[in-house]
Amino acid sequence: MEIDFTIKQPQQTSLLIVISGPSGIGKDAVVQGLQARKLPVHFVITATSRPPRKNEIHGEHYFFYSKEEFETMIEAGEFLEHAWVYSDYKGVPKSQVRQALESGKDVVMRLDFQGAKTVRELSPDAILIFLTASDKDEWIQRLKSRRSESEEELALRIRTAKQEYESLDIFDYIVVNAEGQLDRTLDIIENIITAEHHRVHPREVHL
Repeated sequence: MEIDFTIKQPQQTSLLIVISGPSGIGKDAVVQGLQARKLPVHFVITATSRPPRKNEIHGEHYFFYSKEEFETMIEAGEFLEHAWVYSDYKGVPKSQVRQALESGKDVVMRLDFQGAKTVRELSPDAILIFLTASDKDEWIQRLKSRRSESEEELALRIRTAKQEYESLDIFDYIVVNAEGQLDRTLDIIENIITAEHHRVHPREVHL
């Protein structure tokens, strides 16, 4: 008996993955943890107009520009998305993302809520992951322990987070990044990426 059909295999299309969440939730730690796992992924470096914090390196943690430099780059159309966040600009260099996707790699971006929303509008098939804390008190304590914000800035970040939690519908996944459990968070995100590569109908990212 002759059997004529094709065995379907998972398609290895490039994924665009956004790691987001409120200020102080550990987005940087999560991205650095994923990098340490040596995944075949391109990690986008975000540009910002704020000055570097202690131990932050230009071109490694962020691209640090002055407000004037940033505005010049905006006028030149060099950003995939940009926003004014907490008194500073943040943005994603357009060419960096497109080149990575064209290379066949998955692309991971660390973005605030506004940036994640913009990417969702530009590319509906992007994967948006929202990081959250175990509870509100734990998250606020993390913010305070950074000692990088004034009382007014801290209050602004708390108000902003409240608005973000009220608009979670734009995200695909929510992942608890509990204090002291980074490896568990990374395992969950890695499992999400693996599962997404096994969809019957693959996501198609267009930018």
